[in-house]
Amino acid sequence: MNYRFLPLLLLFFMSFAPKATNNTDPKLIASATSSNLAAKIEIVYNSLDANNFALPQINCFKKAMEGFFVLKQKGIIQKDILTVIDFSMSSTKKRLWVIDLSNNTILFNTVVSHGMNSGVEFATNFSNSLSSNKSSLGFYATGETYNGKHGLSLKLDGLENGINNNARARAVVMHGASYANPSILKSQGFLGRSQGCPAIPEAIKNEIIKIIKDKSCLFIYHPSRSYEITSKLVA
Repeated sequence: MNYRFLPLLLLFFMSFAPKATNNTDPKLIASATSSNLAAKIEIVYNSLDANNFALPQINCFKKAMEGFFVLKQKGIIQKDILTVIDFSMSSTKKRLWVIDLSNNTILFNTVVSHGMNSGVEFATNFSNSLSSNKSSLGFYATGETYNGKHGLSLKLDGLENGINNNARARAVVMHGASYANPSILKSQGFLGRSQGCPAIPEAIKNEIIKIIKDKSCLFIYHPSRSYEITSKLVA
């Protein structure tokens, strides 16, 4: 662990400890907590060591961090590793980030595939239904690894009812795939698509999967109005 970031991380998490207050209005207390959280997330964002990668968009990062904190507080996730996928971006762009929040460092930034029925270059349609061949948005906890037809793969548990909770039943997993290799962009102009899985380049799949497996947080973002209305995790 890089200890120079430890004070910042402690400040971030300790800031959520209950504070004495004479104002008992629940709405005002909730508002103050929300404002405090937003400020701390912005501090983390501005202190990220990009490691020569591009930063994720701030709105995407804020949503991801809000859910990360809720899930960590509940014990649903255990690692200080956050994987963010921004499906508002073109599949030609590096729209997946793996961030180590213990030292505020971006470890990976790469391309990632979306479901074939979610769109072509851009993902615009999402589903939680079996056989939809669409991506699902929202928060996931990473599960265990296994070796399948794509080699080392990672099971995902969708944490949002009606949005992605069918991930296991749909066999939505993270895996490497030839159609997710950046070289395919030269021939067809967009990344290959999956049956709903967030597929990543084969060259780095083992490294990424080994780091994020076993109860880390994965968030798939899109500024979809239907997701905002339905999601209860960070409401």
